[in-house]
Amino acid sequence: MEFGDITFTEKTRAVIKIQDGCDRFCSYCIIPYARGRVRSRKPKNILSEITKIAKEGIKEVVITGIHIASYGKDFKEEYKLIDLLEEINSIEGIERIRLGSIEPLLITEEFVNRLEKLSKVCHQFHLSLQSGCDETLKRMNRRYTTEQFKEITTLLRTYFEDAILTTDIIVGFPGESEEEFNQTYTFLEKIKFYKMHIFKYSPRKGTKAASMKGQVNGNIKEERSKKLIELSNKNQRYYNESYIGKSVEILFEEEKNGVYQGHTKNYILAHYKTSDKIENTILKLKCVKANEEYIIVE
Repeated sequence: MEFGDITFTEKTRAVIKIQDGCDRFCSYCIIPYARGRVRSRKPKNILSEITKIAKEGIKEVVITGIHIASYGKDFKEEYKLIDLLEEINSIEGIERIRLGSIEPLLITEEFVNRLEKLSKVCHQFHLSLQSGCDETLKRMNRRYTTEQFKEITTLLRTYFEDAILTTDIIVGFPGESEEEFNQTYTFLEKIKFYKMHIFKYSPRKGTKAASMKGQVNGNIKEERSKKLIELSNKNQRYYNESYIGKSVEILFEEEKNGVYQGHTKNYILAHYKTSDKIENTILKLKCVKANEEYIIVE
C-alpha cells in the first residue's frame, strides 16, 4: 500500500482512503504544507481491497481522501475519480458507494452524466462551500464563485431528484463583515442544504489567513455560528418531514434499546423499532414520522 491510514472498517461499511495530499492552497489550510502534494493510490490496489471487503459481507464503501477530486492527476496515464467509481460499481457484493467531501468544481455535466449511470452510488453529496460571499471566497483562495456553485447544485438536483446536499461553512473568516456574513446567510437560504457543518474560523500558524487583517471577534463568530446552525436544523427538519408517507431503502447499522438505526441511500438517518435481527440488512420501509434529526419508519 502506498501510504498509511487507508481503511477504517465498521460492521456495515468501510472507509477507503484513495489519495493523500492537496495542492489547492486555500489560505486557511495547513494541509498542503503538512501532507504534501497529491498522491493517488493505484486503482488495482483500491479495487483489490474493496473486493476483499465485499467478500467479508460489508455492503457500503465510503470513498475518502484529502482532496478526492484530484484523484489520478499524478498518474502518467489519464485516470480520474469517475473511472475508479465505475470500476467499483461493478464489484459484486458492494451495494452502496458513498463519496466523501467533494471539491465543487469536480461536478461537471460529463461527470454527473457518467455518475448517474452508476446504480450503487449514493445520492448524497458533500460539497465544501466554506462561504456564500464571493469576496470572502476570494480571500479564502477558493476557486469558484457563488454563481458557479449554485449552477453545480442545480446540475446535481437535475440528475438526482432525491439528491441530499451537505456542506462545510467557516464563519468569522478574517475580514468577514456583517454585510459579507449576511450575503452568506442569504445564499445558504437559497441553496437549502440538508445539513451544514459550521466551523468558527481558527488561525493555523503558517497559513496566509493567520496573518490577514480583520480578525473577527470570538463573540461575533459565536453569534454567526448559532444563526447558521439554526438554519441548518430548520432545513433538516423540512427535508425529513418531506419523506413522511414515502418508502425508502435503509441499510441498518446498529441496534440501541430495541431500535435499529440506519441510513437511506441519500444518507437520511432512520429509526425502526423491531425485535428482528436486521444489522447489515437493506429493507424498504415507509416513513411515518420525522423530526430534525431522523425519520421513523415501519
